[in-house]
Amino acid sequence: MKTVIAIRHVAFEDLGVFAPVLEELGYQIRYADPGILDAGELAALDVEAADLLVVLGAPIGACDESTYPFLLAELELLARRLRSGKPLLGICLGAQLIARVLGAKVAPMGVKEIGFGSLRLTAEGAAGCLGRLGDHGSVLHWHSDMFELPPGATLLARTEICPNQAFMLGKAVLGLQFHLEADPARIEQWLIGHAAELSASGINPVAIRQQAKEVGAELRQRGQQVLRDWLAGLA
Repeated sequence: MKTVIAIRHVAFEDLGVFAPVLEELGYQIRYADPGILDAGELAALDVEAADLLVVLGAPIGACDESTYPFLLAELELLARRLRSGKPLLGICLGAQLIARVLGAKVAPMGVKEIGFGSLRLTAEGAAGCLGRLGDHGSVLHWHSDMFELPPGATLLARTEICPNQAFMLGKAVLGLQFHLEADPARIEQWLIGHAAELSASGINPVAIRQQAKEVGAELRQRGQQVLRDWLAGLA
């Protein structure tokens, strides 16, 4: 059986709608939680052996290792995975950490991008696995930092607020700033988990909840197909 290790920083930011696709394709899912594993256990993860490594999001910064020292071990795990040449998917914080390992800068944008909003695909993005999203479909944004495009990577998508929303390095490395994995049917977990941030930012959770109802079914289907297409392209 194929295996996927998913590095999960907070419980509700899991594989979401990606999980049933991975199971359907024969992957056995193993979560590794930095908040539970100590630094030694995290460093000991055999990330080279897994068929797929996914690094998920979190409400912390990619450069916050002085506050969250486990990030140093995570950066080393990503460096090892990149050297292996095997498939690697980073989402939000995960994409930022990959970009950082590849030598790109990650820094605050000066504004938060939170809620369901459109995505503008580049020509390369439209021709690849993200093409399923179209240019006007909504995705879930939830970040205030942005990665610069790593050397040698291809830009796939942007928004008005954030010019770097997705990148690929070869076929095996995919970084997504937005949360294509998030299950709109479980948006309440996000609204509860990020309640303090929403309140401090003056963002209305009622509006996000309504957006999830309006776009949820279509976004779930498109997001799952993006994952299928990316994995199929690795063969």
